[in-house]
Amino acid sequence: MLDSLVTSKTRVKLLLKFFAHRNSGYLRSLAKEFEESTNSVRVELNRLTDAGLLLAEEDGKTKLYRANEQHPFFSEITAMVSKFLGLDDLMERIVKRMGEVDKAYIVGDYAQGIDSGTVEMILIGKNLDTDYLEFIREKTFEKVKRKVNVSILEEEPKDITGILVYGK
Repeated sequence: MLDSLVTSKTRVKLLLKFFAHRNSGYLRSLAKEFEESTNSVRVELNRLTDAGLLLAEEDGKTKLYRANEQHPFFSEITAMVSKFLGLDDLMERIVKRMGEVDKAYIVGDYAQGIDSGTVEMILIGKNLDTDYLEFIREKTFEKVKRKVNVSILEEEPKDITGILVYGK
């Protein structure tokens, strides 16, 4: 859906990077990550900045780009990107069916804003339905075209890094 509305593949990658995970990035590192020329990434960064969707902050001789959370369409774009990735629906279904989930995190590449094709999740809770995990792996791939790896922990580790998508 998103890639049919937005015709520039580079722009789609930038929207995913900045609005799915609230990351920041520099021109050269973004170009390298996307395997695109710096010129094509620069053009799209300028367009998104001119539209007010991204903020560019001077950091020495370079600019650091990030999503403009004050933009009137920030929440709508974030919701569109999330639906494009299929993560909102995926998380809701998993949490509802797994049992007494206290917290759910997305970790790994997705938590860093990289669409590697594999979503890694950590569910924290007791007495969770582990039989449902195999069903999830197959159905999720069919729906969102991404593999899902789910780890279950009874207690939250202190050093967990990722995006909290369920719980407090």
